[in-house]
Amino acid sequence: QVYLVESGGGLVQDGGSLRLTCTAPRTITSVFNANVMGWYRQAAGKERELVATVTARGSTNYVDSVKGRFTISRDNARKRIYLQMNNLKPEDTAVYYCKMGEHNWGQGNQVTVSG
Repeated sequence: QVYLVESGGGLVQDGGSLRLTCTAPRTITSVFNANVMGWYRQAAGKERELVATVTARGSTNYVDSVKGRFTISRDNARKRIYLQMNNLKPEDTAVYYCKMGEHNWGQGNQVTVSG
């Protein structure tokens, strides 16, 4: 089981910004570098959905609702990924999860955007 540590969530006003960080401190660097990493979110009463992914080579993919506002990036040397979230909206309120590969999830981090 991969250990993923998330940080950076919190409460922000409509239009504000937050940056989420996910670290894999116990993962061998070469294993981290080989995996697709992603951010997902789950709002209350809704299913978990993909927010953004970044491949080992840095190619990115976003759900349409966050394009132009969110940016995913990775730092392979530090075994981290980031999600920079700008112009946040109340509908972005959710628990955000980091994911490595197919089956490894972080513990989740609450992001709340007040209207």
